[in-house]
Amino acid sequence: MFDAIFENEPFLRLGAFLGIFLLMALWEVAAPRRAASFPRTRRWPNNLGLVALNTLLVRAIFPIAAVGVAVVAEGRGWGLLPALGVGGWPGVVVAVVLLDLAIYVQHALFHVVPLLWRLHRMHHADLDFDVSTGLRFHPVEIVISMAIKLAVVAVVGAPALAVVLFEILLNGTSMFNHGNVYLAPALDRILRLAVVTPDMHRVHHSIIRAETDSNYGFNLSCWDRVFGTYCAQPQAGHEGMTIGINDFRDPAELALGRMLLQPLRGGEDREGDQPPQA
Repeated sequence: MFDAIFENEPFLRLGAFLGIFLLMALWEVAAPRRAASFPRTRRWPNNLGLVALNTLLVRAIFPIAAVGVAVVAEGRGWGLLPALGVGGWPGVVVAVVLLDLAIYVQHALFHVVPLLWRLHRMHHADLDFDVSTGLRFHPVEIVISMAIKLAVVAVVGAPALAVVLFEILLNGTSMFNHGNVYLAPALDRILRLAVVTPDMHRVHHSIIRAETDSNYGFNLSCWDRVFGTYCAQPQAGHEGMTIGINDFRDPAELALGRMLLQPLRGGEDREGDQPPQA
């Protein structure tokens, strides 16, 4: 069974990506949470252009993907889980949880370390918040993230099946929790006990620094509560909050070329915690 999954892993990931993206895009049309500041035709070609560029770059630099590292590690008995004798489905579950923790820690580091923030802030510089924002990452950040992921997979000794599941899960939840979709407050309160919801993650895209530096989780919501980085709601409310960062508020910054150059331009945007005056 797993041989079939491994052989078809790229197609499984692509199918999951297209299906979830289409579902979220339709949901955003049917029940948006906020009014859009810019039409999709202005933002989506550039955000999706980054997806194509990042995919080609990763394939070129990393001929062996994370699942390939997992197969090698499994075959040689590398990593924490084999050393502890944790295998089978328990090993898959533990590996997925540990990989999710690693993503949380990595995300926090990209906010704390100035050089990494200059890369990551391009993700935050989007002037709207929707499913395409969940795909908007600088190519250099993607390369660094992939290198970290390969190292974590090897250190943990994550089973290949866990890596495939986690890759699909991470990609899908990134699109879900960046969705400009309405969830009934009661349902949101229940869901965020376990997973990161769009309302929970939207706080992280606030222009107010204290809110930007919160809610780092992508899948499980528990990490923010455990490490004290949880923020329940934005100060200005979801309809009134300002999305983005101070340095790049010119709509011209939504262009792909300008996005790619953002790490080389502007300040650190780490001082000051109030939105710009109108």
